[in-house]
Amino acid sequence: MYSTSQPVASRVSFRARAFSKTTVASRPLMAVAGRGAALSPVLLSAARPGVNRGLSLLSPVPKDTRTTPVHEHTGGGQVRGEWLHERGGGDSVPDPASGRPILYYLHGSGYVICSPRTHRGLVSRLTHRSGIGAFSLDYRMGPEHRWPAAGDDAIRGYRWLLRQGFDAKQIVVAGDSAGGHLALDLIASNHLDGVPQPRAMMLFSPLYDPSFELARQLEASGVRDPLIDVAGARRFLDLYSGAADPNHPRMRVKLSSDMDLPPALIQVGAREIMADDARTIHRLLLDAGGESELQEWRGQGHVFQMFPYFSSESRTAVREAANFIAAHSHTSP
Repeated sequence: MYSTSQPVASRVSFRARAFSKTTVASRPLMAVAGRGAALSPVLLSAARPGVNRGLSLLSPVPKDTRTTPVHEHTGGGQVRGEWLHERGGGDSVPDPASGRPILYYLHGSGYVICSPRTHRGLVSRLTHRSGIGAFSLDYRMGPEHRWPAAGDDAIRGYRWLLRQGFDAKQIVVAGDSAGGHLALDLIASNHLDGVPQPRAMMLFSPLYDPSFELARQLEASGVRDPLIDVAGARRFLDLYSGAADPNHPRMRVKLSSDMDLPPALIQVGAREIMADDARTIHRLLLDAGGESELQEWRGQGHVFQMFPYFSSESRTAVREAANFIAAHSHTSP
C-alpha cells in the first residue's frame, strides 16, 4: 500500500490568481444552470453547443494531433468516441499487438455537457507527453438520457477495447469530474463481473458524492471554486440522475479489500468545492488495500489541467500525470 497526500507547488502562478479572481464571481459555466430555479432540459440542450465550443477554445489542441472517429454497434449497444493517435503514429490508430499502453479517457461533464471534442486538448497533451495513444469515449448524457446510461457506456467501451485485442494491463483509465465517477463505477463493475482491471487509473477533480454534501460543506466553509458552485452542479446532475438513489452502489461507488484495485493518481485543486470528494476516494482506495497518490494543487480550481492559458500549473500537472503513466507502463514521457 502506497500513500502520498500533500500540497503541490509552494506558490500560485499569477495567471491562476488572475483567472480565479476574474471568474469566481460569475462562474460562467454555472450560468447555464441558472440561479434559484430548476434548470430546463430545453434550455440546456439549446445552450450545450455554445458552451462546448467555448470550452474547446479554452483548451488548445497540439497541432500534430490526429483523431479517428469511432461509431460501432455492439451486441449490447453502441460505442462512440475518438482515437487520438500516438505520437509519430502517422494515420494509424494504436495497435493492440504492439503491447504498448493506451489511455482510456472518460471526459467530465456534470453528466450533461462536454464531449471528446471539449477534452481533446487535455487528452492530446497527456498522450503527447507520454508518447501513447488514447481512446476518448463519447457517452450518453442527460437530459436526453438518464442514469445509468453513461456508466453503461463506459463499461461497454472498456470491454470493446478488450475485444479489439488490448490486454487489460495495456489500459490506463482516466477521467475528470463526472468522468472520475465513471472510472470508479467501471472498476466496481469489472470486479462484480470478473473482468480484468486496467493497469492504472488517473482521476482529475473526481466526483464521489452524488448528493454533493461534501461539496456543500466545503462551500459553506468559505471555499470558492473559480468554475463551479454546488447549486449549479447539483442542477446539472439532477438532469441525468433523476430519481436515482444517491446511495445506490453505482452512484456512491463502494470499494472493498477483495477488489483488484489498480494503482491510482488523483489530482485536485485545493480551492475547489469537490476537493473532499478526491480526498474521500484517496482514503477509500487506501482502506481497501489499494495504492493511491493524492496531489492537492494550491490555488487551483476544478479540472485546472484543461486550461493551460489560465494556469501555469496546468502544464506541470499534466507532466506529473504523464510521469505516472510512464511509471506504470514502462514508457518514457
